[in-house]
Amino acid sequence: MTSSLTSASTEGNNTLRTDTATFGTGCFWCTEAIFQQLDGVLKVTSGYSGGEVPNPTYKEVCEGTTGHAECVEIVYDPEKITFDELLEVFWQTHDPTTLNRQGNDVGTQYRSAIFYHNADQKAKAEKYKAELSKSGAWDKPLVTEITAASVFYPAENYHQDYYNNNGSAPYCYYVIKPKMEKFEKVFKDKLKKAH
Repeated sequence: MTSSLTSASTEGNNTLRTDTATFGTGCFWCTEAIFQQLDGVLKVTSGYSGGEVPNPTYKEVCEGTTGHAECVEIVYDPEKITFDELLEVFWQTHDPTTLNRQGNDVGTQYRSAIFYHNADQKAKAEKYKAELSKSGAWDKPLVTEITAASVFYPAENYHQDYYNNNGSAPYCYYVIKPKMEKFEKVFKDKLKKAH
């Protein structure tokens, strides 16, 4: 397994070091909108991972026959936000006790998943899951899949930056907007500053 640390850009003598996290929390439109708001998150890409079919389409993934989960690939600056902080947001912004389902979205493509990129991410994800399970934070067992990251396929262009481009659409207004409002209250100290 390769490390997810990469050099994103070089300015003068300063090299920006980035890391990658890949999470599935149900519909990637919701997940993308949440993680885009975090200070230190540089890029969020909606896509598919964890399946067997190469280059799946949205239609194929929705049919539930490819094995892929809708997920997001998050490129972040570990100097500004840590993997632990991303995990905290991951656990608090979806229901990790519902198998292959988030709200009205049902199917294996909507499973709760952490696709780890290195041994450190795996250990942190497993530790956090075990601690949450013991804490009694939920009255049902956590069903979050923790598995090695495999090929990530970016979703079609119309899925990228979906909430920002379609905020008045019914799904965005009735499903994503309330999640965003709750998220912004809970994580206000971790949000990007308005310019």
